[in-house]
Amino acid sequence: MKKKIIIYTDGACSGNPGKGGWGALLMYGSSVREISGYSPATTNNRMELSAAIEALEALKEPCEVHLYSDSSYLVNAINEGWLKRWTANNWQTAAKKKVENIDLWQKILTLLECRRLPFIKLRATATTLTTIAVTSWPVRQLKTNLNQLQYAKESRT
Repeated sequence: MKKKIIIYTDGACSGNPGKGGWGALLMYGSSVREISGYSPATTNNRMELSAAIEALEALKEPCEVHLYSDSSYLVNAINEGWLKRWTANNWQTAAKKKVENIDLWQKILTLLECRRLPFIKLRATATTLTTIAVTSWPVRQLKTNLNQLQYAKESRT
């Protein structure tokens, strides 16, 4: 029997585009692992996708996964078949525009090749201890990196 892993993800951006952060919470039984990261120049959608990618890449073995996100962009691309249509249409949307973030979508496709998992949409206003924790990590990454950048800038003057 495969392990059942619950993943909560979130991304945030200060300005869009701007500085961004992502966070993920991986839970197995009573074990919890937090991961997060930062990008100095990005978009909110890239941070949402990065959170899911980093969480799935953190898995060390095949397991049953349920991934929760408040990103309609991420969840609908998987659940509504957008991603399949984009690849079938040579990375073009239904409106014949180039799909954004192709590099990240390709990583997601690779990660999904070896696992089938539900992507579950959370309301952006959902308030559980888990969602509060996850949504705070991208902001914490932003603040930490902004503070470090400000300190480095002040040190040079």
